[in-house]
Amino acid sequence: MLAALDRSRHRSLARAHFTLSHAVEAFIDPITIVLCLFATTLFYGENIDAPYVVLSLIVFSLSFPGTLQLSEGRRRMMRKTVMNWALIASILLAFGYASGYERFFPDKILFGWIGATFFVLLATHEIALQVLPRVLANGNHNTAVIVGGNDIGTMLARQFLDNQYLGIRLLGFFDDRSRSRLSNLGDTTILGNLSQLSAYVKQHHVEHIYLALPMATQPRILNLLEELKDTTASIFFVPDIFVTDLIQGRMDNINGMPVVAVCETPFTGFNGMLKRLTDIVLSLVIIVLISPLLLICAIGVKLSSPGAIIFRQRRYGLDGKEIVVYKFRSMTVSEDGAVVTQATRNDQRVTRFGAFMRKTSLDELPQFFNSLGGSMSIVGPRPHAVSHNETYRKLIKGYMVRHKVKPGITGWAQVCGYRGETETIDKMEKRIEHDLEYLRSWSITLDLWIIIKTLLVVFTDRRAY
Repeated sequence: MLAALDRSRHRSLARAHFTLSHAVEAFIDPITIVLCLFATTLFYGENIDAPYVVLSLIVFSLSFPGTLQLSEGRRRMMRKTVMNWALIASILLAFGYASGYERFFPDKILFGWIGATFFVLLATHEIALQVLPRVLANGNHNTAVIVGGNDIGTMLARQFLDNQYLGIRLLGFFDDRSRSRLSNLGDTTILGNLSQLSAYVKQHHVEHIYLALPMATQPRILNLLEELKDTTASIFFVPDIFVTDLIQGRMDNINGMPVVAVCETPFTGFNGMLKRLTDIVLSLVIIVLISPLLLICAIGVKLSSPGAIIFRQRRYGLDGKEIVVYKFRSMTVSEDGAVVTQATRNDQRVTRFGAFMRKTSLDELPQFFNSLGGSMSIVGPRPHAVSHNETYRKLIKGYMVRHKVKPGITGWAQVCGYRGETETIDKMEKRIEHDLEYLRSWSITLDLWIIIKTLLVVFTDRRAY
């Protein structure tokens, strides 16, 4: 939860303070890609004429602002870099061949540029990670104080102290409580109480003030704001709603009235249309490609044991509404009642052919028709049986939040090791944590990464049976 709060708060602070690091994050990808294009063109002895200039403008637009976040871990940064460039390159190639525009460029330049850019982007990101902290350490930082030595204030302080990219130098805290009651502050300086804040800000030319006070203290906040009107400091209110587990937390407005999204689906507006379009296109392509495999599985199910070929089970879909999910029948029974027993290792109900399908996830293939029809998505939290939902929603905090999006054929939890039987509550809690992480971090490149990882997991995982 703390990691999710850190990421959410970092994005909010990034919007609030456009620093050198944010300029690097926004421009490093598009500039690197364009320079690679020009360098590859010159390397092969071509002139940088009008078609190359047009292509550079197109690719700059597609890649701006860059997706690099310098505060992220290296593995996550590398994965995002590779997937984003692969997506952009695929769009360019598809558009080029469809429009005929690719005839202006020799294949050796196009594919040389695309291949080289993968490595150059990774190299420039690594250089930025090494060099930028040193530059920022010698540069100017905005001085800041935090009002309120509570949990939200200390979490904000940790962001400033651990993340030089934000360009904030924390001077200390103001709080009416004594140091003995603020043990969670560690070695951070207590600069004074709230009545001393205004004078300190004027005397030390403090540039940023962060009010991390509980919303219940509204009169005190209003008094502080009145006193601080006589300073030139920028004032930011950090509401204590951030101690909740934010899902797509963001600021918005309704006809000018500010509202804060605490728990929202990532698939609103354009994102929703993009997600649905991706599901339709990929589902159609995959169904055509696997149609012979679907026929083979259907014959195998019919020959393995008496009963229907397709197993239909009620699951919870978007917004917790019931949907019917299709699977190839892999058991001798078709449970869909008040009690559904999860499959276990060496489960006698699983047929021999069914065991093979479950191991390779072939039993899930009919769900591409669910995705095409709109009741499911290719990537999303895996749907659980209705009876399991009713059990776990009472045991796991935030369990039903996973239904803010359509269930998926594969998901983040499944490719991170939480596939198959969840015989303990701890394993189900881990699965839900990953489902909620997917909601917080969704991007089209994350979906593509999950699809790629799914193909690898299917052939290496030992948890499904």
